[in-house]
Amino acid sequence: MTTAAHHTPDAPRDLVGIGIGPFNLSLAALADPLTGLDAVFYDQRPAFRWHPGLLIGGARVQVPFLADLVTLADPASPWTFLNHLRARERLFPFYFAERFHIQRAEYDAYCRWVAENLPSLRFHHQVDAVRWNPERGLFEVDYTQLDADGEAEALGRTHARNVVLGVGTEPYVPDPLRPLVDDPGVPVVHAAHYLDHRDGLLAAGHVTVIGTGQSGAEVFLDLLRHRPAGREKLHWLGRTEAFAPMEYSKLGLEHFTPDYTRYFHGLAEPVRDRLVASQWQLHKGIDADTTAAIHDELYRRTLDGGWPDTVLTPGVHVRTAGRIATTQVELHLEHAQQKTRSRLTTDAVVLATGYRERPLGRILAGLDPYMRRDGHERPRVDERFRLVLDPCVTGSVYVQNAETHTHGVGAPDLGLGAWRGATILNDLTGQEPYPLPGRTAFTTFGLERGLPQIPSARGRRALTPLVEGI
Repeated sequence: MTTAAHHTPDAPRDLVGIGIGPFNLSLAALADPLTGLDAVFYDQRPAFRWHPGLLIGGARVQVPFLADLVTLADPASPWTFLNHLRARERLFPFYFAERFHIQRAEYDAYCRWVAENLPSLRFHHQVDAVRWNPERGLFEVDYTQLDADGEAEALGRTHARNVVLGVGTEPYVPDPLRPLVDDPGVPVVHAAHYLDHRDGLLAAGHVTVIGTGQSGAEVFLDLLRHRPAGREKLHWLGRTEAFAPMEYSKLGLEHFTPDYTRYFHGLAEPVRDRLVASQWQLHKGIDADTTAAIHDELYRRTLDGGWPDTVLTPGVHVRTAGRIATTQVELHLEHAQQKTRSRLTTDAVVLATGYRERPLGRILAGLDPYMRRDGHERPRVDERFRLVLDPCVTGSVYVQNAETHTHGVGAPDLGLGAWRGATILNDLTGQEPYPLPGRTAFTTFGLERGLPQIPSARGRRALTPLVEGI
């Protein structure tokens, strides 16, 4: 392998990353000190940003700061959150703040600090296709280089021995509301873009928030705090049967450990599918501090008598929706338990309806003949986060946050990002630059624990010495 600093234009890369979200950024940070690994990461955006539309003042990340990009795999890395604080001369203020959970804006600033300093990242590069070249035994990665305005500037191609997909998720809009979002004249926005539309939402006469997860709670709380007492004119609706708290017990959190990930991967496909659907409260509930803050704010508004002009109703889904003239929306609602229906007229809607894994079909169309799929036509992913491909493909395609169906609810969790990245690098290099723990949970998830299944380096790949003399 050659060092990235001495990469020659025609030489194949050891690893090409597609997408630069938190998980591929984590992988890039962990790959950075591996001097013999030639890696590059592409993203079509101009720079790193982490959910910018939801960086509401005071909103916190739901995992401890130790779930940064690298610490749980390499606490001595120069890319830790604590080293970020040290570089910004904020370490002592953080120490006295005694915060285990940091603000979202602070996590975003930390990730941007890492992204601005890693040499392997290439923004303004849109990956168009990935193909396998059997003659050369390499992947072909076609990309378009974009200018400052996001317009095509040049076409390029990189050859790679391995590829890692980290294209993340995209905002999900339920079908009944999709025509309203697609119409620019209607005030219906996804929570992912909340801050971009916040001023207009605060000025609207009546606002409805749909979605009873963490994002919906944060948006509702922010709107509530900035609308006049007695004239709030807010509705908060969602499909879940309650404004349910997130499961945050110590043993419950062990579902986000490597132990549980490996256990889940070994289950039969129908069992995995049932589990993912039933475990929503592990990652889609509301943080207890947020529900407390909402109740406190509502209670404060009753001190002078009367009740705030708010309606909070769980167990409701939107059947259809339409416009009234050009400035209002009519929602047709159904209550799941009562089996009753009603209509709600509102001036603006915020859809806190979550995210879905971004489809891989466009990028991976060239690999489709080689891919192995499960009973629901989803890509099969092995224990080491590799797509299961035809044996004639000698390289690997790794996935990050596209494997919930095979690895469970921990796939999108920030706390498992560094461990997954280390697993990928151990597998890719054929060595073990990041020794991983054999046990991570007190819970034994199956009847027989067996021997620790450490995702270690595979032995079939020989490497060129990283540095002469080592």
